[in-house]
Amino acid sequence: MSVPNILIGDDDEELTQLLQEYLHNHGIQCDCVHDGAAVIQRLKAVAHEDTVYDLLVLDIMMPKLDGLSVLRQLPNIIDIPVIMLTAKGEEIDRIIGLELGADDYITKPCNPRELLARINAVIKRTNTTASEHTPLPESRLHLDQNQRICEIDGVALQVTGTEFDLLVALLKQKGEVVSKAWLSENVLQRELQPFDRSLDVHVSRLRKKLQPFHDEPIKAVRGKGYQLVL
Repeated sequence: MSVPNILIGDDDEELTQLLQEYLHNHGIQCDCVHDGAAVIQRLKAVAHEDTVYDLLVLDIMMPKLDGLSVLRQLPNIIDIPVIMLTAKGEEIDRIIGLELGADDYITKPCNPRELLARINAVIKRTNTTASEHTPLPESRLHLDQNQRICEIDGVALQVTGTEFDLLVALLKQKGEVVSKAWLSENVLQRELQPFDRSLDVHVSRLRKKLQPFHDEPIKAVRGKGYQLVL
C-alpha cells in the first residue's frame, strides 16, 4: 500500500510543523500551506497529476481566504476528502462546513493522536478494496463500492465520501430503522454526543440530492434513527 499523502491548510505554522512531524513519524506524508489562497493554488496544481493528495485537513479561520470559502470552491477543482479544524464551541462553522461537503471535523487545539485516528479512518473508508465489500441488495440506488460511484435510476449522483458511506450503511439495512448511534460509530467513526448534529447534516444533504427521485428518500424515525425507503 502506498504511503498516504495529505495537505494541511492552517495559518498556525508552529502547529502545522508539530503535526507534520508527528504524522510523518506515523507513516503519513504531509505538506503544509498557511492560507486559504495557497490551499486553492496547491490543489489546482495537483488536480491533473497522477499523484494527488489523499485528504485535506483544513482550518476554518485562515487569512486571504477562509476555510469555508475554500470548501465552496473545491467541487470545481478536485474531489478530495476534507477534515475541518474548528475552534472549540464554534458549532455554526462546523455545521456550515459539513453542509458544504466536509467529511469530518476535529476541534482545536487538536490532539495529534486524535487527528491521526481521524485521518486514518477517512482514508480507510475511501480506499477499501473490492474484496472487502459486502454485496448490497437490489435497489433503485446503484453503489459501486470499488469506484465509489453513486447512481439512481441510471443517473449519476455527486456525493461526498461520507455521504456515500452513509448510503451503503442504510442500503445494507434497507427498510429497517438504523440508529443514529450505530451510524455515528460505524460511518463517522465517532461516538454520538448530545447536541452533535454532524450526522443530521450529512443525512440532510443526502435527502436534498435524492428528493428529485423520491419525496422522502430517507425517513427520520423520531427517537430511533433513519430508514432508507427508496
